[in-house]
Amino acid sequence: MLNPVSAPDSVTTPNYSDRIGFAQLTRRAFEGGDLHPLREHLLARIAEGTAEAGEGLDLSLIAQLLGEKEAGLVIQTEVLAFHQLFRTPCAVAKPRLRVLALAADIDMGGNTPIEFLLEGSDIELLTLYVVKGVGLPETLPDHDVAIVVASDSEECRETLAVIEQAAPRWPRPLLNRPELIGNLDRDKLYRLLADIPGLDIPVTVHTTRAQLSELLEGKIACADITGELRFPMIVRPRGTHAGVGLAKVDDAAALKAYLAERQEQDFFVARFVDYANPDGLYRKYRLTMVDGKPYACHMAIADRWDIWYLNAYMAFSEEKRAEEATFMLDFDNAFAARHRSALAEMSKRVGLDYFIVDCAENRDGELLVFEADNTAVVHNMDPPAVFPYKPPQMRKIFAAFTAMLSRHASAGAESAA
Repeated sequence: MLNPVSAPDSVTTPNYSDRIGFAQLTRRAFEGGDLHPLREHLLARIAEGTAEAGEGLDLSLIAQLLGEKEAGLVIQTEVLAFHQLFRTPCAVAKPRLRVLALAADIDMGGNTPIEFLLEGSDIELLTLYVVKGVGLPETLPDHDVAIVVASDSEECRETLAVIEQAAPRWPRPLLNRPELIGNLDRDKLYRLLADIPGLDIPVTVHTTRAQLSELLEGKIACADITGELRFPMIVRPRGTHAGVGLAKVDDAAALKAYLAERQEQDFFVARFVDYANPDGLYRKYRLTMVDGKPYACHMAIADRWDIWYLNAYMAFSEEKRAEEATFMLDFDNAFAARHRSALAEMSKRVGLDYFIVDCAENRDGELLVFEADNTAVVHNMDPPAVFPYKPPQMRKIFAAFTAMLSRHASAGAESAA
């Protein structure tokens, strides 16, 4: 019997299904490995009726990695209808800790990719999918510490609500509390961080196609949508990520052209901040916040404002990589020191044990925050021959993450004793 709203006060021996998992399969795809043979093998196992639930979940991920997102999600939902608990084995036969990740039935980018953070460690990962209409089991699988990995997206709201209702009676330490994850929404985060000295975060508000059409017709002004809004502005469809539909519109004509190309009815808008350095290049940073401390994750340098690490082509520029290496090497005494107060206050207000910040520095030297979330990929897949400075930095982040889990697990064990 499963209970969708209440968590148990006890734990039990886990009934899990093993899987290859997100980190290994993503690494194979990232390094150019051919996933088709494995897919065919898993499909054959399913056709024979011999496939385990974990193999079905692996097949779902392979489909998504091969660009077949909808097919992958259908497979995932079918698997999760009859089995919700999965194990990703760790590097040792006898794990030091067992971590329970609480996930949602969503695409591969919708949950924290925690497997990367635990790669090579002596920590065993159990992932429990909190599925709509099923919820949490009456007795939880045994674990030392739990962490919510579902995102702030609308598709995860029910999952987060179920966990939040159960959280006060959770039998082990519970990290990344579900009620705090919702604060990462684009139109909530700026309210949370708005008055922090030394931090700049543009007001981001929800608006509709109808309102934007009224703006074009002169019936309302930019300030009627939000006080600080003006051209040029940033606009993106609500609910999209990874730059889908993101655009800078310089004037009403550009906004009209943008709307003509989009079908969505709901958008986020914000003022545009020109954060270019004097050399004309934009520098965007990804920070990993672990237990309240910032760590450098990457630095992207490009001649365009809408930077992602991949479109900065860092692998093709020795000069850019040298600058990124210096950024990482000097991070604690340079970037983190310059923004120590702002970062500390941001971490305090967000309140999560682990999250990611995408940011820059504005022309006044303030920390310019674009986004914070708990599901961005932090990995060690970049080739060390090209990025020799990255593996030590990633290992530093992973060590901080596992140390955080250990600290909370120990504190939980002491309080239970």
